Amino acid sequence: MQRSYRSNFLNSKLKIILLVVLATTTIALTVMARPVTHLTLTAWSDRDDRQPLPAGTVDDASHLNQTKLTIKQVKSQPGVAEVILQSVLRDALSQGKKVAIAGSRHTMGGHTLYINGISLDMLHFNRMQFNPATKILTVESGAKWSDIIPYLNKRGYSVAVMQSNNDFSVGGTMSANAHGWQHNSPPFASTVEGFRLMLASGQVVECSRQENPELFSLVLGGYGLFGIILDVDLRVVPNGTYIAERFVIKSENYIDTYRQRVDGVGNIGMAYGRLSVAPESFLQEAILTTYRQLPQATHAIGSLEKQAESGVTRAVFRGSIGNDYGKNLRWQLEKIVGGEAGNHVLRNQILNRSSALFENRHQAETDILHEYFIPPKSLEGFLKQCRTIIPKYQGDLLNVTVRNVHQDNDSFLKYADREVFGLVMLFHQQRTPEGEAKMQVMTEKLIEAALAVGGRYYLPYRLHATPEQFRRAYPQAAKFFALKRKYDPNGVFQNYFYLKYGS
Repeated sequence: MQRSYRSNFLNSKLKIILLVVLATTTIALTVMARPVTHLTLTAWSDRDDRQPLPAGTVDDASHLNQTKLTIKQVKSQPGVAEVILQSVLRDALSQGKKVAIAGSRHTMGGHTLYINGISLDMLHFNRMQFNPATKILTVESGAKWSDIIPYLNKRGYSVAVMQSNNDFSVGGTMSANAHGWQHNSPPFASTVEGFRLMLASGQVVECSRQENPELFSLVLGGYGLFGIILDVDLRVVPNGTYIAERFVIKSENYIDTYRQRVDGVGNIGMAYGRLSVAPESFLQEAILTTYRQLPQATHAIGSLEKQAESGVTRAVFRGSIGNDYGKNLRWQLEKIVGGEAGNHVLRNQILNRSSALFENRHQAETDILHEYFIPPKSLEGFLKQCRTIIPKYQGDLLNVTVRNVHQDNDSFLKYADREVFGLVMLFHQQRTPEGEAKMQVMTEKLIEAALAVGGRYYLPYRLHATPEQFRRAYPQAAKFFALKRKYDPNGVFQNYFYLKYGS
């Protein structure tokens, strides 16, 4: 009897355990079914159907500026390259042709294009040399950061200021005066010690803060309108090992948290924020990521082997296009497992990342960047306007990164005349006249909102600002273009940006 009772008790207990396991499994499968289905369908439809451009045409990163022109490829040939460039400039002047200078073409407003003009492709003009005594890297303007970072890494050094990806050329970064996750730093111009510039006449001049200082300031953030950057002397910094930390906060607390977690900590190497684009918390939640430097890891040298791209990571990102569920799912995953919190990572590993993982690969669509520079006290006020403007104009916002930029004392056409926080916004749009028209209207409204709080917008993107908005954002523009005509009286160097705002 006792054995039978014990057997029945064990059987009952086993049944309960099995029921609990079954119920838990059922719940888990139910919970997982929707995200798994969503990500599977996203990955399945994420085919690359882009078509090659017609012969003799070029486009930029917008995929909206297909332009017919003649490409001249410039290669590193000591004693020869400069002679070839001078010949191209002479021919352009005699034939009435215009010259546009190009690196990786990551701008989006035709800054590297001119219809029926000559495009100088500088990407093979890429030699470099490092002087460890002065900590100066001398590099030709066509070199990409994806080449420079491994070169410096072998020597225990790193780039001081650059964009958050490695796809860009040095000349392009100079011409847009870029900035990145290097917090509490001025833009890239602050790291430039000097450069050689070929003017429209073919003359080569040295530019620095002491020699030809006016040209120095004009070329940094000058979008290729003053001459051909030949090579540049860059100040670099020791590589290091960081440990990442993440803080999930309300957007209204972003500045206070930044002051506490970044300004209040002396060993932060890099920092950036990300804002929610999920409908449930649209521009009201943020994640601040800091990279704290480990003291024993100066001049660190480590492997920069290319890491395998995660199909899941891409599916999570691309699955947010036009999909409220996808946007909410992505934000929840980012808050739980996103970023590198707790991991040790080299500074050079953070910088040596391509933007290709998340790029749009559909012929009928494109992703467009905006950036707005907002004074710290006005950040939440600007976001409040964005929460109304973007939904009103049906903007499909995919990502917002927040970056701190300190005052720029070097470039002429400066966007940071004081400390600002840059909001880098990535929008998805259709490659149709209707899609472009909707984007333009929304962009003008966002620019107006930025100007209203004492902010500015960044110039490398679509030329959607009205000339009046451009002049208000950059009051020094009239003198900038007057000096362009002084140094290039025949207007040899041209692009769509100059056509709209300067000519």
